[in-house]
Amino acid sequence: MKHAKTAPGPLATSRMALWATLGFFYLPMVVLVVYSFNASEQVTVWAGVSMKWYGRLLADTELLSAASLSLRVAALTALSSMVMGAWAGYVLARFGPGKGGGKAGGFRGLGLFQAMVNAPLVIPEVILGIATLLLFVTLGSSIGWPADLGFVTIWLGHTVLCVSFVALMVQSRVRDIDPTLEEAAQDLGARPLTVFLSVTLPQMSQTVISGGLLSFAISADDLILSAFLSGPGSTTLPMLVFSRVRLGLNPEMNALATVFMAVVALAVWGATRFTARQRRRSQAAAG
Repeated sequence: MKHAKTAPGPLATSRMALWATLGFFYLPMVVLVVYSFNASEQVTVWAGVSMKWYGRLLADTELLSAASLSLRVAALTALSSMVMGAWAGYVLARFGPGKGGGKAGGFRGLGLFQAMVNAPLVIPEVILGIATLLLFVTLGSSIGWPADLGFVTIWLGHTVLCVSFVALMVQSRVRDIDPTLEEAAQDLGARPLTVFLSVTLPQMSQTVISGGLLSFAISADDLILSAFLSGPGSTTLPMLVFSRVRLGLNPEMNALATVFMAVVALAVWGATRFTARQRRRSQAAAG
């Protein structure tokens, strides 16, 4: 007597779907890493293992200069976005109408402030690039600053884009913080700034750091805003890679992508360790 085939259970189906999804996302990255060690000049033809593309990458001064500029802009963008986004998110969470312990009526101009903070999230990046470019051109012709487009203008444009992401994340976190802790600190005589730095900021520090990492990734990967706000001698890495890829695939790009993935993986690992350590300390203090 033949046994009927049984269909896979829900758990097995879920595992298959999970592995299929992971393979769809990560298999191309694995292939890219493998082909970064390819000795062939052609990207799709395997000719043995070689490290020559990493050597050429280290000798490519144009590529290293673009990478240095992108990393400096991304680091400064992450720092400025963390500071401005933390304040903006806190204000929207605490002083908006009907939000976590805030005043019922908010404050005058709250609607405009919220619209300005959230605008970069919904405005197409091309429109944002045109608007910021026109702003800098107008300022340059009227007051003489900026004299040229470059590092500063790219950084300011990226900050405008990334502050919104940090503010949105911080706003959601602050809503979950018990406002009575801040009120108790004020009753004990702490000033508002002291309350924010000593009570509120430690509880939302993990979210602020996560927003900074997200801002770093967005800035380092941005192409559209950088193309509008860059000038001669200020080519970012995405702009350079895009211009080279248009002329054909180069195995050196595989090596560059592998290095960046390794750096990002180390950064994510470090941030995860830091977050886990902070969580354990919070649990130990609460217990």
